[in-house]
Amino acid sequence: MTERVHTADKDAAQPELREVFRLQRAGRWLVAQTSAWERRELLKRLYGAIKAQRVSLAAALERDLGKSRAEAETSEIRQVIDEIRHARRHLDHWMQPQRVPTPPTLAGSRSEIRSEALGTVLILSPWNYPFYLTLGPLIGALAAGNSAVLKVSEKAPHTARAIRTLIESVFPPSLVAVVEGGPDTASALLDLPFDHFFFTGGAKVGRLVMEAAARHGAGVTLELGGKSPAIVTRSADLRLAARRIAWAKFLNAGQTCVAPDYVLVPQELEERFLLEVDEAVQHSFGGTSWQRLGPDYGRMIDAAAVERMQALTDDSVKAGARLVTGGEFDAARRFASPTVLGGVRVGMPVMDGELFGPVLPVLPYRHLDDALEVIQTREKPLALYLFAQNSQEVNEVQARTSSGSMVVNGAIIQLTNPNLPFGGVGASGHGSYHGIHGFRTFSHQRAVLYEPALSPVALILPPYGRPAARLTSWALRKLGS
Repeated sequence: MTERVHTADKDAAQPELREVFRLQRAGRWLVAQTSAWERRELLKRLYGAIKAQRVSLAAALERDLGKSRAEAETSEIRQVIDEIRHARRHLDHWMQPQRVPTPPTLAGSRSEIRSEALGTVLILSPWNYPFYLTLGPLIGALAAGNSAVLKVSEKAPHTARAIRTLIESVFPPSLVAVVEGGPDTASALLDLPFDHFFFTGGAKVGRLVMEAAARHGAGVTLELGGKSPAIVTRSADLRLAARRIAWAKFLNAGQTCVAPDYVLVPQELEERFLLEVDEAVQHSFGGTSWQRLGPDYGRMIDAAAVERMQALTDDSVKAGARLVTGGEFDAARRFASPTVLGGVRVGMPVMDGELFGPVLPVLPYRHLDDALEVIQTREKPLALYLFAQNSQEVNEVQARTSSGSMVVNGAIIQLTNPNLPFGGVGASGHGSYHGIHGFRTFSHQRAVLYEPALSPVALILPPYGRPAARLTSWALRKLGS
């Protein structure tokens, strides 16, 4: 979505979108009152449809992003299936009112917190994991009793159509509707007074979504990104670190919001680490010929993304970085090889903003303090990865950094645990989801107090009676205690 939208195109999109919005608003109270059993059944129908259509979904992901069947299953389809199973298993517990203590001055009263649906929500999803990052938030929205409009990315058109086919086979548009289209459609949707806006993507558009939510007085969840660092310390298992970083970085051709964006390595270990990373790339994705022709390595979303990676790489090499492996780019075929740069310094082009592609800068450092300073002087990242065997180093890094999530001796796998919240902090996002955290994101925590007919508060507060006449020695003792 861009900041400026052609007015005629935007107006043309309005009638259809307003009708979908009207249908959902009209039925919101019925949806909100559904039982745990009814919501589990909705999720069960979605689960069944995904399993029935998983071949066509994987084929769409292959056409848009060059994902192999195995990668489509493990990184997208299976993740959604597991989220549905988790939600169905725990939904009864999530929906139970939570009893909370009542103070002595309200003796006889009962207090609880109820999770209630927000209403009609808008989910704006990205193109890099178009299935997972559309259906993942939807699971939380449905579990919480909302209706939802899904704006799928026009940059992954085959997956967008596959998602629309899937959703239309399961839900009426009054409950879940899929909207395709470009920036004009997204802008028109932001003009509608949804009860909550959920956006995954870049910070620039995220600000527009936040502004729209503010205009409507609605809630907002922003899943953004940033330069997620990986720190390798002197106590780390170097081969393990190299293999896990390489896999996480080059999965989906580097187009992952929580991929390691750059690596900080002790200067005396840099050469060994670079050799290990090169070997890890060969092990996971094969040589350049296999990367181009085989099924194990994906494609970038478009030619412009490839050209951007090539320009950043070339300019950084001119600035003094060393090309260790990769460096092959073919914009016409949307191919960018797994590329590793050594001897990178802060200030080089590859360190200016999130890369979101298969280029891995490696920065040598002398002391751990130097590595932490690099991280501390930047905006808070979506994820931080630490490879260390020394518990003191782990505690120090955890205490002196801030990030949406942190993984010790691993990368990206935090996404696979539905019990962990996924979200950013500061510039990398606002709010979180997955499992119960997604349920809560799409719920309002309503305070409810049940007061009996005769209550101590009636003795002291208007409009229950005249305070001076009603105060008793009991009430005075309680207020003074």
